[in-house]
Amino acid sequence: MPETMIEISELTRNYGPTKALDAIGFQVQRGEVMGFLGPNGAGKTTAMRILAGILAPTEGSVHVAGLDMIANPVAARAKIGFLPETPPIYDEMTVREYLTYLAALRRVPRARIRLAVDHTMDRCGLKATADRLLRNLSKGYRQRAGIAQAIIHSPEVVILDEPTVGLDPIQIREIRQLIRDLGGEHSVLLSTHILPEVRMTCNRVAVINQGRIVANDTLEGLEQKASGIGSFFMRWNHPPDLDILQQIPGIARIKAREGGWTITPAPGSDPIPELVHRSATQGWDLRELVPAGESLEEIFLHLTTREEGADTVAAYASEEVSS
Repeated sequence: MPETMIEISELTRNYGPTKALDAIGFQVQRGEVMGFLGPNGAGKTTAMRILAGILAPTEGSVHVAGLDMIANPVAARAKIGFLPETPPIYDEMTVREYLTYLAALRRVPRARIRLAVDHTMDRCGLKATADRLLRNLSKGYRQRAGIAQAIIHSPEVVILDEPTVGLDPIQIREIRQLIRDLGGEHSVLLSTHILPEVRMTCNRVAVINQGRIVANDTLEGLEQKASGIGSFFMRWNHPPDLDILQQIPGIARIKAREGGWTITPAPGSDPIPELVHRSATQGWDLRELVPAGESLEEIFLHLTTREEGADTVAAYASEEVSS
């Protein structure tokens, strides 16, 4: 039975009268890479800060590796590696000095620090830059250093907040591969609003919108639920009028798409034989008949809209950080 490494329940966070998080809940299992997907302002960063032990919730519970983050925060935080959206980089240090310092802060035993630093630099592709100042590194390598500080103490849970923002395509590909490599040894929660990030790195996805979880499933499960059971796509060289298609028995819904039609059968019905027969006998010239499936982009748009009141939430968050 999979071991639950992150478990949040009824998690709520208020900024004044505004709910940044509204009773959200989900789980991340050991060895899983889970995407936390949502538009800007949906509540992702607030949730990540609470999970990392930086921000207190208004209500609800957070457990990391079986430890209660609220009742036992020091022990729970020791199980976590956290990369915020802006990596905590010390520009005047070399990569090796930085990771050695962070290893000591994370209470890695002194006898193991050098080995931990060398191993982490090797995993993150930083060995060639070990003795360079962080301020002289490209943004991609600075991001690698940020991930390295998150895993220097071999945490069971790794939380990454928008890890590829601002990187070029080559850097993004390298960071995604690094994240995939982390899965299995660590449980990873990846916050992003970038759809390809989720598709290329994650086993599961939780979608958040306006502070609420609106979906929680595997990518395959999400696509199957959104596309409709048994839906199929048809394209003709000489397509019939829509009203003719709508008169064919057994069709529940028809939607125009990419030069053809996505057709959803009524429960218990199979209109395909009749559609194929009419295509042949009435000169429609059938060119394509395939199972339909909505793209992740379409699913995301169905599940989310741009959050109203995001500016208000951001204002309260900035006020709290500065106070």
